[in-house]
Amino acid sequence: MADPKLRRVDVLGVGVSTINQAMALAEITRWIDAAERHYVCVTGVHGVMESQRDPELKAIHNASGLTTPDGMPMVWAGRKAGAEWMDRVYGPDLMLNVLGRAAERGWSSFLYGGKDGVPELLARKLAERIPGVKIAGSYSPPFRALTETEDAEVVARINDSGAQLVWVGLSTPKQERWMAAHRERLTAPALFGVGAAFDFHAGLVPQAPPWMQRNGLEWCYRLAKEPRRLWRRYLVNNPAYLRAMRRNPPYLRD
Repeated sequence: MADPKLRRVDVLGVGVSTINQAMALAEITRWIDAAERHYVCVTGVHGVMESQRDPELKAIHNASGLTTPDGMPMVWAGRKAGAEWMDRVYGPDLMLNVLGRAAERGWSSFLYGGKDGVPELLARKLAERIPGVKIAGSYSPPFRALTETEDAEVVARINDSGAQLVWVGLSTPKQERWMAAHRERLTAPALFGVGAAFDFHAGLVPQAPPWMQRNGLEWCYRLAKEPRRLWRRYLVNNPAYLRAMRRNPPYLRD
């Protein structure tokens, strides 16, 4: 049975799940035990603001099994709306927590995304970090749209692996679109769009110190590390988000 506290807080039209890490793990475990099929969006300010410009992306977030509060601004919005139990469900941490449960329960995972060689490196690093973790397969897609034949082959490859968990590292909004488009074609109960978690856990990109993460300052760290790629995301989106939130405060959906 789903936790009665598991609701959605409306953040500029995006329904962010009112959860913490323990609640997220319990809900995902419930899906797998019940053979339900869902996808998980891991969302912060970037995903919310992209959804303002893209109604289809907003609908994808709202149709998810969970849309987790990946950044502290989502947590603050939820608490302001009355969900005081809400806490950050950061994609890289969620991945480790779910894989820890997977190792205990015997669930296997498929890694989809990342640059050439990254999923394989990630698989090795995860095996070192989490005893008993099972990686059933991996695939690094080319930097172009797959043909219908290629896509069908990937779907068959994932399904044939028998994985219960599919981890998708394509970044927002590509990973959300991929999960929504493939949800009904994949037999795995849970799909996760975790983006940069592939590079973090593969040891290719450093993570912000915990104190910056707790205080909503991770964006400063990431901007300093990748200014050319991320400047627009943070220096344009963040002020726009604050202005929009002043006009449209968050609220708990019925």
